[in-house]
Amino acid sequence: MATLIHTLADHSDDVNYCAFSSSCLATCSLDKTIRVYSLSDFTELPYSPLRGHTYAVHCCCFSPSGRVLASCSTDGTTALWDARDGRRLAVLGQPGASPVRVCRFSPEATSLLSGAADGSVVLWNMQSLKLYRSGNVKGGSLVACAFSPNGNFFVTGSSSGDLTIWDDKMRCLYNEKAHDLGVTCCDISSHPVSDSENGFKYFQMASCGQDNQIKLWLILFADFLGVELKYKCTLNGHSAPVLACAFSCDGQMIASGSVDKCVIIYETSTGNTLHTLSQHTRYVTTCAFAPHSPLLATGSMDKTVHVWRLDLRQPCAGDTVENESKVAVEDWSEDDVSAWLCAQDLADFVGLFKRNNIDGKELLNLTKESLANELKIESLGQRSKVLQKIEELRTTMISVSVPVPDEFLCPITRELMNDPVIATDGYSYEREAMENWISTRRSSPMTNLPLHSLMLTPNRTLKMAISRWLETQRK
Repeated sequence: MATLIHTLADHSDDVNYCAFSSSCLATCSLDKTIRVYSLSDFTELPYSPLRGHTYAVHCCCFSPSGRVLASCSTDGTTALWDARDGRRLAVLGQPGASPVRVCRFSPEATSLLSGAADGSVVLWNMQSLKLYRSGNVKGGSLVACAFSPNGNFFVTGSSSGDLTIWDDKMRCLYNEKAHDLGVTCCDISSHPVSDSENGFKYFQMASCGQDNQIKLWLILFADFLGVELKYKCTLNGHSAPVLACAFSCDGQMIASGSVDKCVIIYETSTGNTLHTLSQHTRYVTTCAFAPHSPLLATGSMDKTVHVWRLDLRQPCAGDTVENESKVAVEDWSEDDVSAWLCAQDLADFVGLFKRNNIDGKELLNLTKESLANELKIESLGQRSKVLQKIEELRTTMISVSVPVPDEFLCPITRELMNDPVIATDGYSYEREAMENWISTRRSSPMTNLPLHSLMLTPNRTLKMAISRWLETQRK
């Protein structure tokens, strides 16, 4: 299960990329800035936003230690920043001053790779901050890159559709026409998936493109044998060009983002769809997994970054639901309800719900009164938590089948409002989302202008309208 836990809406233009370190999340945008947030509470760090690029920032990435942040831009440069205090450490100019589309640190942080719209690819020595090697892809812009786990090889993807494998001396070792209409992103898992008869380690590589496809490959990196690339399978599900793909750190999942506004999370071993996330309202341009926590960040042309918490639990006893969308909630068995409780961190209630024969239909009909009087849940806090999760489930059911009127959605979270309030900018927001917003800033989420007052007034008329709409959808 994937739960949306935070929405970042500080950029004033399209979000192009997001990247994690062990303690921070960085995002970059067409608005020329890079923003950096703490993973402890998703507040923006004091030195953020980072300014210095004169045009759109296309990509950002942390060094393996998390101490250095790199960003690249249409202005033809790749900038290096101290991730501890935001100081700009260096500006690396791409040969020919072509717009730089992508950048990536090697696993040992000895090199930084930058690729540009003119097809140029550069390896920078991170100790001297000088150009080490350079090359060019043929017939297109360089738009994607990924290092091998040992750092001795790297892969680039181009707008002409080619995947090219290079060694660290910038020698082209292999070229594959992977996506007819152009590659948009690629990633390599750091975990070997199989061994050949000779004991060589194969790694999985993913590529995606304008052909609506995500392709998985098996790739062999061997210093003395060169490289070998084998096509494995194609992951389907998106109905439009796929702009981003990323492996989870354990290699067991891969996430993708598309022009169809959806994020799909696949199980790598089987290719099965685990989750489809459709909360973004415009093209999804980037996705990234955190290295040491079950978090996924997705960015979009809707100017927001969503942060999701993924449930990586082992199945509960009696857990028969692999994916809630496969079985309508009203048709859930008691065991399905038990599995859902476990996924919502409500496993303590499994026995109580089973004793009361709560199936899917009964679950949807529970109210605060029945939780207190029939199920005898004495704690007000526990009752509220259970009821909130049930309400989220009802909302999810409705949003899957019927588009929610835009005026019922919180502008910050883009979710159906439960407790709408009016701010002094005249717009309505979900109370909790707006309270979180004004706890760190004093500007309007909609206009970015200063708020004259932090007063929030309950919007009872809107709340009644939402309630009436919900009732009509449940009939």
